[in-house]
Amino acid sequence: MDSSALATVVGLLGACLVALVLVLVARREAGLQRDRAADDVAAIKDEARALLADAERRDRRVTEREQVLAAERAEVDELQRTSRARADAVAHDQREAARLRDELDREVARKLADADRAVRAELESASGLTEHDARAELTRRIAAQAENDAAAQVRRAEAQARRTAESRARRIVTTAVQRLAVATSSQAAITVLPLPSDEMKGRIIGKEGRNIRSFEALTGVNVLVDDQPDSVVLSCYDPERREVAQVALEALMADGRIHPQRIEQAYAEAVASADERTESAGHDAAERVGITGLHPTLVRTLGRLRLRTSYGQNVLEHLVETSLLAAAIAAEIGADVEVTRRGAFLHDLGKALTSEVPGTHATVGADLARRHGESPAVVNAIAAHHDEVPPETIEAVLVQVADAISAARPGARREELDQYVERIDKLEQLVAAHAGVRRALAMSAGREVRVVVEPSEVDDYALPQLAVAIARHIESDLAYPGEIKVTVVREIRASATAG
Repeated sequence: MDSSALATVVGLLGACLVALVLVLVARREAGLQRDRAADDVAAIKDEARALLADAERRDRRVTEREQVLAAERAEVDELQRTSRARADAVAHDQREAARLRDELDREVARKLADADRAVRAELESASGLTEHDARAELTRRIAAQAENDAAAQVRRAEAQARRTAESRARRIVTTAVQRLAVATSSQAAITVLPLPSDEMKGRIIGKEGRNIRSFEALTGVNVLVDDQPDSVVLSCYDPERREVAQVALEALMADGRIHPQRIEQAYAEAVASADERTESAGHDAAERVGITGLHPTLVRTLGRLRLRTSYGQNVLEHLVETSLLAAAIAAEIGADVEVTRRGAFLHDLGKALTSEVPGTHATVGADLARRHGESPAVVNAIAAHHDEVPPETIEAVLVQVADAISAARPGARREELDQYVERIDKLEQLVAAHAGVRRALAMSAGREVRVVVEPSEVDDYALPQLAVAIARHIESDLAYPGEIKVTVVREIRASATAG
């Protein structure tokens, strides 16, 4: 046998031995697994037997509990039957007791009625009054006593409230006046303008006084240059003229060129800017009192009051003061502050229109405010501040109070200025009524009247006769102290343009 065959045989034998070993190992493993499985089966059987025993014990306990519950249920049923029987007996007893009680009540009521009728009959016989009369008399006496007690209590409450209210009202009004009162009297009829330099006074006067004469003739305002060293004084009873003259003179001093033609230009510009000043004054007053949302027409109308006075008191300043006073008082007593503030600020609005619209200033102002979106409460406060209509709210009453405080406090108003202005205005109207008069200007506190005539209607020869006629008319129709000088001016101007 060669070596290759031998190797093959040896390999086969080795393979057989390996296979035999694997078979023996597998058999041993299988035996071990059977043993473990047998042990597991035995353990499971033991556990199953234990569980079965526990289940049997639980079944026995459940059976025992069911028997106990059945016994208890039977006992409860017996108790319920006993309770129903007892309840039926109690209900029967209650019905019987109620029947007896009703019978007793009827018997008692019958006996009491009989006794009451007997007592009433005896009382009526003894007093001579029927039951109705006695009841009426008793009611009357009780009512009278109650009225007396109530009246006494009301009187005590009123007295206490009056003492408290008067003390608080004095405190509120005094506090408001001390905090807000300002000097609103505008008795002065002059305006003082500071001069930027000493040589400006000479420019204002002009060569041989032509500038100052032209300025006075155009504006109707007296210019006093010698009263104070560093200023010039504008004097005129009419605040509108004085304001226009002030604006024009300030513009001339700022420009530095002062001559008749420039004076006319500055005067025209001052007159043209009057609406702007009016609106600015209205906005400024509204801002000072803290009011917003006013219609532009109301603002312009309020601004027109900046130059108006009532018994020497500036009307626009009076509105500002009244609004602040009314708002302070409203805050103290818990009223509507904004409605009070607004109504007080607008209460004299109609004074700017009384010469244009018929009616009192209260009704005119209320109608204007209503047409421009003000609330009914504000409109009523305006209309009622002089009791022309009844005040409908506490805010309207506060407007009346604040108006009275602002007008009546010491130093607020002076009557002399209004009388003076009325006399000067009447003087100008009297002179302007003469034929041919174009313009009449009262100057020097009413001591002089300058009359500008139409050149086409009055010639040079008629000037003296017109001056005399005006003087005689003043003497006969106007009461005045001292003398009034009448100056009649006839002026013809010619101009041409070189191209």
